[in-house]
Amino acid sequence: MPSSVRVLAFCGSLRQGSYNAAALEAAIELAPAGMTIERAEIGDFPLFNQDVQAAGFPQAVERVAAQVRAADAVLIATPEYNYSVPGVLKNALDWLSRLPDAPLGGKPAAIFGASPGVIGTARAQYHLRQIGVSLNLRLLNKPEVMIGQAGQRFENGRLTDAPTREHLQKLLVALGDLAAAG
Repeated sequence: MPSSVRVLAFCGSLRQGSYNAAALEAAIELAPAGMTIERAEIGDFPLFNQDVQAAGFPQAVERVAAQVRAADAVLIATPEYNYSVPGVLKNALDWLSRLPDAPLGGKPAAIFGASPGVIGTARAQYHLRQIGVSLNLRLLNKPEVMIGQAGQRFENGRLTDAPTREHLQKLLVALGDLAAAG
């Protein structure tokens, strides 16, 4: 991993007490030396509408686009809603994909997620990978981090399960290595 890697993190859940927000906090805590993780705020994005776009990109979209441009890599924590990607995350990606300079294009990226279900966020992550192809993200393939049965892995809003924390840390190291590969 290079001496310094700036990662912009997206959380696909806006819910207070979200397992994915807590998992993202764990990622920030577990980041390897030299890696900084900054959170992107996507809750204030308007619903995507080409008429709104035609009038100019909203300030919230421009703000996050600038963060993406300044980042070396992207990290996405996604819950699974109805077997897929939550609307708030899809909306943010739709907005960012419309910018003329395509700030996500070619960006190294990693995906993970937490869910009360047994298979974690597998289906949402696979859909997100399909979206990532369209966005031209350079997605990390391994390790995959799908935190299933989240209620047993978090206590008081903190990821406490040691094997899960170790697996998440391996994902972060691999993302740093992908970013270093250029």
